[in-house]
Amino acid sequence: MNALPPRPDRAFPAAQRGLPATDGLTEAERGRILAKAALFPPPPQEDAEGRRDLVGLSREELAAEMAAIGEKPFRAKQLWHWIYHQGARDFAAMTTIAKPLQAKLAERFTVGRPGVTTEQTSTDGTRKWLFGFRDAQQVETVYIPEEEEGEIARGAVCISTQVGCTLSCTFCHTGTQKLVRNLGAAEIVGQFMAARDSYGEWPTPKGEEGRALSNIVVMGMGEPLYNYENVAKALTIIMDHEGIGLSRRRITLSTSGVVPMMDKCGAELGVNLAVSLHAVTDELRNEIVPLNRKYPIAEVLDACRRYPGASNARRITFEYIMLRGINDSEAEARELVRLIRGIPAKVNLIPFNPWPGSPYQTSKPEAVRRFSEIVNAAGYSAPIRRPRGRDILAACGQLKTASERARRSEA
Repeated sequence: MNALPPRPDRAFPAAQRGLPATDGLTEAERGRILAKAALFPPPPQEDAEGRRDLVGLSREELAAEMAAIGEKPFRAKQLWHWIYHQGARDFAAMTTIAKPLQAKLAERFTVGRPGVTTEQTSTDGTRKWLFGFRDAQQVETVYIPEEEEGEIARGAVCISTQVGCTLSCTFCHTGTQKLVRNLGAAEIVGQFMAARDSYGEWPTPKGEEGRALSNIVVMGMGEPLYNYENVAKALTIIMDHEGIGLSRRRITLSTSGVVPMMDKCGAELGVNLAVSLHAVTDELRNEIVPLNRKYPIAEVLDACRRYPGASNARRITFEYIMLRGINDSEAEARELVRLIRGIPAKVNLIPFNPWPGSPYQTSKPEAVRRFSEIVNAAGYSAPIRRPRGRDILAACGQLKTASERARRSEA
């Protein structure tokens, strides 16, 4: 799709204001979304020898696997500790389990990780992995360190939830890659575990202050709420206090606005919510975020107002990519303030990160600064995100599997 022409500051139509608050949510619609997700299932989590991968199983499923081989329930608790607290990948390293049982487990099960196809580290410390799975599909995962007083102290792992994406957002590199399939819970959890392998962060540090990989942002490839069941299962495993033990306040899930599943996510997971807004009129958002045609801005914002746990201490983040002459005017900044009024929120302003063939330009620094000032003046935090990992195509909106890039270049 071609870039939209730059638009001057203008008044916003009355029809865009004061829309009635109608959510229209039904269990049937949620069921339809879940049924559609089932059309893009992950492959069975078994290796070529038919051994079951224990990563990604719930506690109940792990106990059932132990019962099936004649072992008592406490074995599941032991395995949970070794897999998710200690990070063990070999049953022989699980020293509280007798050697005969270690051998029995090794015959039937594995403790897997995604394969590391490539690992790149940016000049700013950002690290990107291209992970490969058993069916040869691949995704990208990124670790973004924060800098405190010149030293890298902690950071977030940006994990993917789908191979490709179905949303086709025009400013996003992943959106140019068609949806291939959903990731399974093991493949989602495995990205974080493989990142911990890379940084040697096993066993799980006590508390949350001493962790380098201190946060998770579900903002990688794919729309997580279109793969809700696998994402929810993976995050439940990650939040379990006897394993990886990352609290819900350290996890942020980003959605483009799958309204029916936003309520379900809030009720069942209670993680922090980020919404990819990027426009203040339905006219523009229909073009750059096509999902808006189904769930328009008013419905998305109503879902944000309903989101459980939203408060000044746990604000909803609105992500807003800055596109030169498209959505970066002062009038749009003022309209954004009006739209989010009453929602405990912050606004992340994201300078557009170019990617090969993209039709957009990054907003001029002065336009970004002025936009931020207007939002800040209204009482909302509006930090300007500093691009990280641009030199390795790891910045926001740049993720796309290398295999897909290679196929396109060969075509």
